[in-house]
Amino acid sequence: MGTASIHEGVRRMRFSSLLERTEAKELTQEAASEVLGISVRTFQRWAERYEAEGDDGLVDLRMGRRSPRRAAEEELERMLGLFRDKYADFTVKHFHEQLQKRHGYMLGYTVTELALHAAGLVRKAPKGSAHRKRRPRRPLPGMLLHQDGSRHIWIEGLPAMDVIVPMDDATSEIYSMLLVEEEGTASTFQALGEVIGERGLFCALYTDRGSHYFYTPKAGERVSKTQQTQVGRALSHLGIEHIAAYSPQARGRSERVFGTLQSRLPKELRLAGISTLEAANVWLKAHYMAEHNAAFAIKAEQQGTAFVVDRHETWREALCVIEERTVGNDNTIAWSGRRLQLPESRLRPHFVKAVVRMHEYPDGTVSVFLGPHRLARFAANGQQISPDAPQPGSVLGAVKDKPLRARKRASLTAPARAAVEIARVGAEKRASSRTKKPTRSTNPAAIAMA
Repeated sequence: MGTASIHEGVRRMRFSSLLERTEAKELTQEAASEVLGISVRTFQRWAERYEAEGDDGLVDLRMGRRSPRRAAEEELERMLGLFRDKYADFTVKHFHEQLQKRHGYMLGYTVTELALHAAGLVRKAPKGSAHRKRRPRRPLPGMLLHQDGSRHIWIEGLPAMDVIVPMDDATSEIYSMLLVEEEGTASTFQALGEVIGERGLFCALYTDRGSHYFYTPKAGERVSKTQQTQVGRALSHLGIEHIAAYSPQARGRSERVFGTLQSRLPKELRLAGISTLEAANVWLKAHYMAEHNAAFAIKAEQQGTAFVVDRHETWREALCVIEERTVGNDNTIAWSGRRLQLPESRLRPHFVKAVVRMHEYPDGTVSVFLGPHRLARFAANGQQISPDAPQPGSVLGAVKDKPLRARKRASLTAPARAAVEIARVGAEKRASSRTKKPTRSTNPAAIAMA
């Protein structure tokens, strides 16, 4: 005897007993129906059927009858076959999305989940732990962004790599996805640059305490408030608050996003036939980000945005590695194991011993600055891209730091001397009478005449 039949017998016995008590005026129909967990009208209908047909009137007419809305067996078998053959490592929700997107599947999520449980292909999820109250979200997009990296085998056949994800706290919307061999300063600048370039400057950034984010004097303790990394310096320059997380639980939202990505993204890359890092980065921006945000992003509590457009694009010269170098005697600069030759400039004949500022951008290119002037740009391999000469008439105070005679007497290398010779072309030679001192005469007559 099945469980449904047992329940049917119990229901009959309880109803019969309660009906007798209501007829004996021991119970009201309201109290009896409450005991059975049914409405008063249902109790009255059962009583009428019992009087007319006896015990047969209490038989559940649905027993043994197939529901007209029940899912077709053929469709369920097709679904189970697809799961076994192609999607065995997918979660039920992810599997159901792929069925709808790729296989014209029309059945609901609950029907699919129950069928998978009944077939023993998917285990039921364990009961969740006690509820913990989560930190309230910021009300507007752009008030707080989370950024972190997750190391995982994202592409089958390739080693583990890091995916860098900036995400908005207000909506859980992902603004950029970047797959790199190893997370660091350059990948951080690239991800932040994509966000600011498209949406604008935001208020605060929440990250872990990785060495490229913060300087920590002693491992495990609080980060330094005085010593900044390149990332800290850039954020400070842009007016963005940098908040350090001191536990994984503090970064719960970004950790949950990475849990979802580790479950879904490798499978999506496999289905898309992606096998290289370059192709993956193109596909992530062109396809996956929009689909992920459509499925998981939520609406912000308030309308509007806290992003501010950077009209002068100051972020381009802030989100880069900035260091100072002293120009060598051969008018070159040492950088990343190479010697970068400075080109001729209208600012001064040479830059020997000058302290210049080096900007290395996320794509590996380098610019050399003297004050506000860009002296040169170099590709990642050290080749000069194009000389950026200042506008005519633009001068620096450094040109006037010492008189011309002193600069001429300075010891110069061959390239610097050649630049000086170019500067001398067209210069007027002084008259000899103005450069020679008069000599004293020893003739007494001449002295007397004077």
